[in-house]
Amino acid sequence: MNELQVLPEPARGPQLWWGMVFLLVVLVGMGYAAYRLNVWLDDEQQLPVRDIKVSGELKYLVKQDVENAIRKNQPGSFFELDIERALLDIEALPWVYRASIRKDWPNNLHVHVVEQQVVANWNDDMLLNSQGGTFNAAQPEGLVLPKLYGPQGSEQTALQGFRAMQALLARSGVSVSELVLTERFAWNLRLDNGLGLNLGRDEFIDRLQRFVDIYPLLKKDERRAEYVDLRYDTGLAVGWQKTTAEISKG
Repeated sequence: MNELQVLPEPARGPQLWWGMVFLLVVLVGMGYAAYRLNVWLDDEQQLPVRDIKVSGELKYLVKQDVENAIRKNQPGSFFELDIERALLDIEALPWVYRASIRKDWPNNLHVHVVEQQVVANWNDDMLLNSQGGTFNAAQPEGLVLPKLYGPQGSEQTALQGFRAMQALLARSGVSVSELVLTERFAWNLRLDNGLGLNLGRDEFIDRLQRFVDIYPLLKKDERRAEYVDLRYDTGLAVGWQKTTAEISKG
């Protein structure tokens, strides 16, 4: 009967030790390589953001302001630049309505900006955009804007009313230079010819139509109208400017 011989296992201690040493060396090498790569990527001198391209139909926004907003709070490294932070900084600029930004390899940025479309001056201290939002910016020199006034939170209502009335008055060749929406939501207008209109709260478009209908008669009158009060169910009241003789009398 054959006996089964069991051979002794070879000694594995030295091989296991050398394997662990080799693995440790590999891991240390990989860690050092990753560290050096990270240092290189963070070094703005190695890969700086060189060119920031700004696109969009810009009328009042200065492109240099966009670049300054990005570089002010960001490291110079292309890879370290935080896109979300840069976007917040750009959209914080007064004349920026909306923006997008992307990285262009190897070290450029492309920023697309939608500029605020200003339509009116709001309460003498803000500007009103075409969506009815306010923004804090200086009115550009030489830009003539209608003046809108109203309670806080009434910007959308005032703008909608302004547009509707502006469209109606355009048929008569006049436009709104000043609109006041009172705390009680009554409408008062000043036209570009200096004529004041008091429309009240209710059915202000119908009342304005009544003015449009009689405006040709007012223009024919030798006297000059100062204001027209339309707060009546039917009819209206006209206030006339004083003549030179009337002013001299009293």
